[in-house]
Amino acid sequence: MISPGYDQARVERRRREHERQAVVFGVLIAFLAVCGIFALAVYSGAISSPFNRPFTTVGVSEQASYPVPCLPAVKGQPDGALPIAYSKVQVRVLNATAVSTVVGEVGIAAAFQAELDRRGFDVIEVGDFEGQQKVHSELWFGKKGVVAAYTLAAHIPDVRLVLDDRKGASVDLLVGEDYEAPYPADDVTLSSDQPLQNREGCVAVSEVTPQPMATPAAEASK
Repeated sequence: MISPGYDQARVERRRREHERQAVVFGVLIAFLAVCGIFALAVYSGAISSPFNRPFTTVGVSEQASYPVPCLPAVKGQPDGALPIAYSKVQVRVLNATAVSTVVGEVGIAAAFQAELDRRGFDVIEVGDFEGQQKVHSELWFGKKGVVAAYTLAAHIPDVRLVLDDRKGASVDLLVGEDYEAPYPADDVTLSSDQPLQNREGCVAVSEVTPQPMATPAAEASK
């Protein structure tokens, strides 16, 4: 026979267990409700997520910056250097992102090549950049290629200009992680009779120390 005292103790124990369960479930439900409200606020844009960071690639976070060379004086063009005919701008398009260009597939560099070809530029090579990956796209060129680089830069958003020590007039387009597609052709305002405009804060070519050529493969010497 079970004593009344034992029954009472069992009832009390069950009551305390039920109370603890109620507290635990209450806390969990409250936590989930707060998470739901926070997620809805982030989704709607009311607040910013603390984890809202851009993706980065190892090795590209500290991309060097270089002085931008000014346009040179050109004989017979007293008002300033005029754009070069696109067909005379020799370009090597190099993928400097973490995504490799695979032969036979349409990669980033190949996409730029196709667009520049359509606009009449002379794309002489397409491939992967063998140096440090880039965040920002860059144009590398020698002293003979400054006008060509400015001409091409008018088509590429936010591209950086870098003077190197090559002897020829070719230009290398290094497509970086944050690349943007070329401006629509109709939005490019270059005109054969309107001088190019210097980049703000540019430095005379004679005062810029050329960087070692970033892509030492054989270059065109035209």
